[in-house]
Amino acid sequence: MSNAFSVTEPDWNSIKAADITASPYLKDDHHLAVPTQYGSLLFSISQFGLRIQSGGENATLDDGFDYGMLITTPDTQQLVFTGDEQHCTVNAGDYRLALFSAPLHFKLYRNDIVVQESATDGHFVRQHRLPPFAKTDAGWIVCLELGDDESIYGLGEKWGKLDKRGQLVRSYNHDALGVNTEKSYKNTPYAWSPEGWNLFVHTPTPVTHGVGYAPWSQRAYVCVVEDTLLDMFLYHCDSPAKSIHTYSSLTGFAPVPPKWSLGVILSKAYYKDSQELLAVAREVREKNMPCDVITLDGRAWQDTDTRFAFEWDPTRYADPKPVLDELKAMDFKICVWEYPMISVKNPLYAKAAEKGWLIKDKRTGEAYRYEWDLSPFGEVLTPLPDSGILDFTHPDAYEFWKESHKPLFELGVDMIKADFGEQLEDDNMLSYSGDSGDRLHNVYSMLYNRCVYEAAEKYCKTGPFLFSRSAWTGSQRFPAQWGGDPQADWHGLAASIRGSLSWGMSGGPFFATDIGGFYKDTRDAELYVRWAQASVFSAHMRLHGIGPREPWSYGEAASDAVFNALKLRYRLLPYLEKATQQASETGLPVQRSMALAFPNDPLASQFEQQFMCGESLLVVPCIVPGGKVKFYLPEGDWVRFNAASTSPTDEDTYQGGKYYEQILGLNELAVFVRKGEQVVLGPEVEHTEMDMSATTMWP
Repeated sequence: MSNAFSVTEPDWNSIKAADITASPYLKDDHHLAVPTQYGSLLFSISQFGLRIQSGGENATLDDGFDYGMLITTPDTQQLVFTGDEQHCTVNAGDYRLALFSAPLHFKLYRNDIVVQESATDGHFVRQHRLPPFAKTDAGWIVCLELGDDESIYGLGEKWGKLDKRGQLVRSYNHDALGVNTEKSYKNTPYAWSPEGWNLFVHTPTPVTHGVGYAPWSQRAYVCVVEDTLLDMFLYHCDSPAKSIHTYSSLTGFAPVPPKWSLGVILSKAYYKDSQELLAVAREVREKNMPCDVITLDGRAWQDTDTRFAFEWDPTRYADPKPVLDELKAMDFKICVWEYPMISVKNPLYAKAAEKGWLIKDKRTGEAYRYEWDLSPFGEVLTPLPDSGILDFTHPDAYEFWKESHKPLFELGVDMIKADFGEQLEDDNMLSYSGDSGDRLHNVYSMLYNRCVYEAAEKYCKTGPFLFSRSAWTGSQRFPAQWGGDPQADWHGLAASIRGSLSWGMSGGPFFATDIGGFYKDTRDAELYVRWAQASVFSAHMRLHGIGPREPWSYGEAASDAVFNALKLRYRLLPYLEKATQQASETGLPVQRSMALAFPNDPLASQFEQQFMCGESLLVVPCIVPGGKVKFYLPEGDWVRFNAASTSPTDEDTYQGGKYYEQILGLNELAVFVRKGEQVVLGPEVEHTEMDMSATTMWP
């Protein structure tokens, strides 16, 4: 069903709006049933505001199979009902819902103030040009009102403007092959307005959002749920922070990641054998580079032709234990790559297929053979064999995959890079749960994330942590995520920052990017430095891409600047630990966009590249060559942050409520702290196994 809805303007005249066909009635004390020609819609009110569901009170999203996107069952409140078929109201707590007929439309109030209502986009011949509620072959359509200058945020990891107003956004996970289009790896159909209302669609399916999208309607939020079922929450909060906290209360908070994960993660695609891996690790320690984790990426430890089966390539790692032991002796944590595919050339494929652990082909009943389309990758990706896709909806397959991680963790692995997960994209794919591949497509990422995270919880001696590329509603409970494959240029840096902030505005508090850019080894030393400096203030920090990412590989000047950035990162670890703890408790991301951090300052939200790291550090990344930065400081006095100087001068003080432009030297950062606030700093260390107990306050 995911391709059934056109991204061009639908023929609104041909879409029949839902209407009340019989008097609404209280199905029970907590649910109002509204009969329509598409079946009854149920309305209930809870601590999560208004919930609208289709198909009757006992219908479930997945026809009986629980994917666990929600962590709590809303505590529905008793409804007080008045009215008739033409106009009725229900009251519960602070909320009042008014429903009207011909066609069915609504107004939702909180404390007698309108929170949200059906779109008022009118027409010469009918009251609503867009259907307030409708059902088509593509799924459910719900059209909501947008204020004339209202902004909308959220909807997952998106690379363009944070304010989604005017955009057509599709909540559908893609192997996006970069950060240059609307396509992204991490999506969730959750959006919020600075005016206080929030929309969350509880579904595993794709959702298309026309957010004041002019070809449809510049004054309406058109939500197309590409499913036969509808389950939607609308609620109001007094601040964006409370909005995200409410969403996280419904879909889950992220646990606090281990301290070592906040250190530097070193990687590249890829260290070809154990000799190269160990040589780099030794050089890192010899040069006193701050670093905690070293990564064996996709081709580094697996035979590409037979992956993935938890096997070390015997031609390069006949006995991996001595290699990992040496890395451990140098105080490295170890990350290894995986994806949920099994090559048809591996004996495990036949075993898994026989047991029913792989996604099946509806046409044959056999295991589905996924054929890779390698044309978009060019020479970047080694040709991959036909593969089976593990079915995480099958309890035995889920348990097998989880338990298969045990030998890795016992060997000394600390972290999994859970790559891919976007390959269920064919209606001919059939899961154990009974869903087609297309309907399972998005939530599959979350099931994959959860399985690997549970394995780490059970067997990893240093604390559970993973990097996932693909994510859906609920994936924030299994941290962390990284931002895919950015192009190694300045646009790639800027888009990666926007993606991290957008994910943070969507309930995902932890994020990392590929420092230096993943695609094309451009050896742009200035870009590498600025990317590293910006990433000091992200939740996690990884040097990764095609080609070496060690600082000295970019030349002496770049190496010196990046070393300074890495040293600052480690001095900030006590501060970052506090930020991750707060994220786990509140849902607020470590990187907070200006719209999220300063909701009452209308100018702040216009500066979408700068952000707050935690509560105190205002960060202005340099995203163009030459060092020029343009930034805005909110009201109040601000002090330029420099960890090396504990006594800021008058020249370091800036007046807020003003716009600034500056040229930064290669070693300079534009980071600011409100005057009077302090930042806790730790000692200079090379990894988190060292003594980090000595802390100081800046300034």
